[in-house]
Amino acid sequence: MKATSSLLRRVRQRIRGTLRRHSYSFFSSLGTLMSHRAGTLMTLLVIGIAMLLPQGLHLALVNLERVDLQEEQWGAMSVFMAPAANAQSVNELMDELRALETVERVAALSPAESMQEFLQQSGFSESLMPLDDNPLPWVITVVPVGGDGLEARAQALSEALLGRSLVDAVELDRQWLQRLGRFIELGEALVTTLVLLFALAVMVVVANTIRLDVAARSEEIEVMSLVGARPGFIRQPFLYSGFWYGLLGGVVAMILVNLGLEYLDRPLARLLESYGQQGRLQGFSLRTTLTLLLAGGMLGLLGAWFAVQQYLRVMAESGTLGRR
Repeated sequence: MKATSSLLRRVRQRIRGTLRRHSYSFFSSLGTLMSHRAGTLMTLLVIGIAMLLPQGLHLALVNLERVDLQEEQWGAMSVFMAPAANAQSVNELMDELRALETVERVAALSPAESMQEFLQQSGFSESLMPLDDNPLPWVITVVPVGGDGLEARAQALSEALLGRSLVDAVELDRQWLQRLGRFIELGEALVTTLVLLFALAVMVVVANTIRLDVAARSEEIEVMSLVGARPGFIRQPFLYSGFWYGLLGGVVAMILVNLGLEYLDRPLARLLESYGQQGRLQGFSLRTTLTLLLAGGMLGLLGAWFAVQQYLRVMAESGTLGRR
C-alpha cells in the first residue's frame, strides 16, 4: 500500500509539474510575441491574408448556395402556340404531354392571363388600353422529369414540340441557373485547392518566423542542452509560439472577413431591393469560426515543429549545437 501510495504521489507531482511547465510556456510565448509588436503584427497580417482568401471564397459559395436555384425546373420550357391555336387544341396537347413518362408537370397560360400578368409587371396598362386585339399567344409550361439525362430529355421534347403545326416556338428556361450550379461546383473544387495551398503557405510563413527566432536564441538553446534539457523541452516554447501565430492569424482573417461582409452587405441589400427581394450576407457560424481558428493554430504548430525539428537536427549533426 505504501509503495502504491508513493507511486501515485510521484505520478501526481509529475503531472502537476508538466502542467505548470506547459502553462508557463503557453503564456510566456504569447508575452514574447507581444514584446515584438511590430514584427508580430506584420507576420500576423501575412498569415491573416493567406487565410482570408480561401475563407472569403468559401463564404461566397455559402451565400450563393442559399439562393434557390430551383433545380427541378432547370429543364423547364415555354411552348409558344401559334395564333391559330385555341383552348381545345391547347388542352389536347397538354393531355398528350401529361401522358408522357418524361414529363413531370404541365401548365398553360391563356392570352388573357398573359396580358394581365404583363400589365401588372410592366406598368404599361394605360398605354395598352387602346388595343382591340390581344397579340399574346397561348403559352404552355412543360417541366420534364429531373435527374440524370435531363438536358437530353428536354432537348428531345423541344424538338418534338417544334415539329407540330400549332407550336410557334419553344424556349428552354433557366439554363443560366444550371450554368450557375456548375460554376458553384467548380468554385467548391477551387476552394479545396486554395485551402491546401494557403495552408501550406501559413505553415511556411510560421516555419520561417520560428526558424529566425530559434537562430536568434541559439546560445540559449546551447546552454539549455548543456545542462541536460531534452529536445522536447527545448521545442516547447517555440511550438506554442507557432500555435499563437496561427491562432492570431486566424483572428486577423476573421476580422478582415467581417469587415468585408459589413462593407458589401448594404450594396447587396440595395441590389436585391431593386428586384423586389430581401437578403443579407451570411457570415461564419460560431462553430465554424472556432474550427477555423483551431485549424489556424494547428497549422502554426505544425510549421513551428518542422522548423525547430530541422534546427535541432542540424545542432545534433554539427556536434556543437549549431554554433559555427
